[in-house]
Amino acid sequence: VIGSLRDGGFSIELAAHAYSALDSYIYGFALQEANLPFDTGAQTADVAQAIMAQYSPGDYPHLTELAVEHVLQPGYDYGNEFVYGLDLILDGLERAAEKNRPRHRC
Repeated sequence: VIGSLRDGGFSIELAAHAYSALDSYIYGFALQEANLPFDTGAQTADVAQAIMAQYSPGDYPHLTELAVEHVLQPGYDYGNEFVYGLDLILDGLERAAEKNRPRHRC
């Protein structure tokens, strides 16, 4: 990975930052997903509804909205959140690499 980053024009410092960010995100997501108390959409809904039953919707309106409008919708898969987050990190790393690349004058 570090070699690919360096070959892609990343300075050694930026490659170190990128490697650390990628490693932390991938490892952290894997740990979180492995410890979630659900595997299927039905189990996800059961857990979300059990959590929401413990408080009034007005207590945490944004959390309620997230659960109802996103998590409890058909086809929701927490695993898809990984790709979204990884894309954000990669986009940010690409912007950082562009800033550090030498500009050629015509």
